[in-house]
Amino acid sequence: MKLLRTIRLDPSDTFVFERAAEPGEWAVCGTFVFWDEDTEALAGKRRSAFRSGFLGVQSLGWSTLVQIVEAKDEDRAAVVDVLAQRLVEHFGAPDLGTARIAAEEEVAFAESLCDHPQDTLIAIHRTTEESAIREAFRTLQPRGGPKPLRAFAFLEVEGEEQPDENVDLIGMAGEPRR
Repeated sequence: MKLLRTIRLDPSDTFVFERAAEPGEWAVCGTFVFWDEDTEALAGKRRSAFRSGFLGVQSLGWSTLVQIVEAKDEDRAAVVDVLAQRLVEHFGAPDLGTARIAAEEEVAFAESLCDHPQDTLIAIHRTTEESAIREAFRTLQPRGGPKPLRAFAFLEVEGEEQPDENVDLIGMAGEPRR
């Protein structure tokens, strides 16, 4: 079986998101975090998390990229357990049983994204269309097959075209320009 783990190729997640996921955390899409928010009104780091973040299950931090990795049944069970606990503690799930059902669905969806070779990277792009959240996923693979992963070594992109968008990373970090 394969699941998703967060990966950090550079330090940008640490200033793009309010809370960055730790590298190597189990991850889910995390779109449920935004279910009761006006996504059109999101700004700054919260908007960045909505637009391009995967949710690290342990830290509830965000990661721009996740990596497909081999996992054991025990790993999957642990991800469901931790996510169910987080749903009760941080997202208002009424009880652990209800939370476990939702966590199972989230993990199953994450598994469904893992139909690519191990070590493939996945990026997400969320938008709101007609009051519904739309997710688009891109896969990034090294040219010529699996190789050790290095920043800026990914050349092939599968999925939708990259949205035409400019992001002011310095402005999102709240730091004055020099």
